[in-house]
Amino acid sequence: MLARNAESLYWIGRYVERADDTARILDVAVHQLFEDSTVDADRSSRLLLRVLGISPPEGALDVWSVTDLVAFSRDQGGSIVDSLAHARENARGAREVTSSEMWECLNTTYNGLAAREEAARRLGPHEFFSYVEGRAAMFAGLADSTLSRDDGYRFLLLGRSVERVDMIVRLLLSRAGDRTSSPAWVTVLRSAGAQDTYLRTYRGALDARRVVEFILLDRLFPRSVFHALRQAERCLDELDHRPHSRVGSRAEAQRLLGRARSELEFLPPGVLMEDLQARLVSLQETCRELGEAIALQYFHSAPWVAWTDAGARSGDSTLEGEL
Repeated sequence: MLARNAESLYWIGRYVERADDTARILDVAVHQLFEDSTVDADRSSRLLLRVLGISPPEGALDVWSVTDLVAFSRDQGGSIVDSLAHARENARGAREVTSSEMWECLNTTYNGLAAREEAARRLGPHEFFSYVEGRAAMFAGLADSTLSRDDGYRFLLLGRSVERVDMIVRLLLSRAGDRTSSPAWVTVLRSAGAQDTYLRTYRGALDARRVVEFILLDRLFPRSVFHALRQAERCLDELDHRPHSRVGSRAEAQRLLGRARSELEFLPPGVLMEDLQARLVSLQETCRELGEAIALQYFHSAPWVAWTDAGARSGDSTLEGEL
């Protein structure tokens, strides 16, 4: 597969997942601000922006100003509209490796954003968020049902998994210092799309330790950090067509993923909440390093090339390096 197509599929997976997760997080935050008049809107909005890695503007923030910035803005990097626009542009440039249904889904989704924004301003922001969540789910379903399980599908799934880890870690970081009895842990479950599954798993018992354990370590829940890390690791293993090394991993991306996954998998019982913030910051840094390692390993389209001295003297175009 061409490096540019692989990179496009990887970033389509990341951008669609980013739009979906941002919509989920923002939907819960905005709903809370509308329902609870005791909540400090400016403080909650700034916390939300910090979670999403967006610099807050000057002046007081409220429900609509933060929604304009995080959801509707076409100039703010990382906003929902910006993420879907980038996903669409990447799909436009990789039509030969995506299905027509996937392209039509992204194109229709993007073209429908203006109408959904207008409806949201009349009926409330939930109208916009539910549209984005539904279209992201449709895109994931179309990818799963129309793509062959080849390298293209693996790059798409890899991007989705890496972005999911990053967004869930950001969400947990926003609550890492809260009391274990804080009702904000319910908000974490709802933002991660995990509330119903968590309640069925733990029979309705709400406990901060169990919430963090479920979202970080659960092996069966597809939006948990551990599940996403293992999925990304599986994708990289299948993408690496070289003979397996007898002395560990030869690629930096696999090494980073394996280390992060094993550190979670083999945590001693009862220590998860100890140094939780430091653990989450380390995972976030791993996501950044992982993105760089994947780009270097798979998307470098201009490897180092040099002319040999002999070729230069004779006029023969002999190359050193591998193209």
